[in-house]
Amino acid sequence: MKYYIFTLLLFVSSLTISQEKFSQDISFITDNDLYVSKVRDRYYTSGIFLAYRYLSNNKNESLEKRILEWKLGHEMYTPNKAVVYNISQHDRPFAGYLYGSFGINRVYKKPQILNTSIQIGVIGSNSYAEELQEFIHDIYGFKEAVGWEYQIENAFVLNFNAEYLTTILNTEKNLFDITWTNELNLGTIYTNMSTGINARIGFRPLQKISNSIAFNTSLNNEQNNSFREVESFLYIKPMLRYAVYDATLQGSFLNNTSLVTKELVPIVLDIELGLKFTANRFNFGYTFIYNTNKSKDLRYTYGHKYGSIIINYLLR
Repeated sequence: MKYYIFTLLLFVSSLTISQEKFSQDISFITDNDLYVSKVRDRYYTSGIFLAYRYLSNNKNESLEKRILEWKLGHEMYTPNKAVVYNISQHDRPFAGYLYGSFGINRVYKKPQILNTSIQIGVIGSNSYAEELQEFIHDIYGFKEAVGWEYQIENAFVLNFNAEYLTTILNTEKNLFDITWTNELNLGTIYTNMSTGINARIGFRPLQKISNSIAFNTSLNNEQNNSFREVESFLYIKPMLRYAVYDATLQGSFLNNTSLVTKELVPIVLDIELGLKFTANRFNFGYTFIYNTNKSKDLRYTYGHKYGSIIINYLLR
């Protein structure tokens, strides 16, 4: 059975139209702990992200390409279960985060990328997280969520995010490479920094960092010499994070009236294990994600697991 799945994957990925240029894409990402377990519904329980990316005019001689990104995102957090009647049993707060963002992805001619973005949004009941969870529970036939009246209170969000990547190892046949990854988030929702690696294992030769779906850099136009190429690979991405502030746990310092708040665990290990591949104008991906505890006094102390499904559609 595993052989047939592997063969099907390679066949589907081979359908991609190679040697073409696409300068825009639309991406949809959905995170949910239901993607790893039918019964798990806790902590970071849902994320929905819709983005539009396009190439802009590049006048910097050191850049291979410059990609602009507009994104709308929603994140949802709950205690160890979505039905918690007693406030004393909330081992982490209910919380919702709704935002829009604008980002600039600078892809250098050297094997380096610098991504920066700014997020503007809201945390609290104005994020409509309670209503979204009720909608999801109705679809799956789950019990109605109870306890959202104790969620993190409303507050304005402004966050700055930066990411720096550079390739540090690749093999002669381009079937394996490692990219050093660093992230910084600073603002009224998250303040943290992370470092780690992204290791790819290709079913076919890997594309370089400046032209790969792994880093959202496969967009091209007449200003560069690259084309859309067929890709199919596994990857593992361990990251060590040092967190200073998390408003979804501690409440916003702009509004300190939240009834349930928790103490932050500063050191967190995040591990992603995933598969990505191309098929015609689409990019697909599935990622299994694990992180150690983000806050103290959790009922489940062995970390959190969830899945992420990624779909991109390319436009000329």
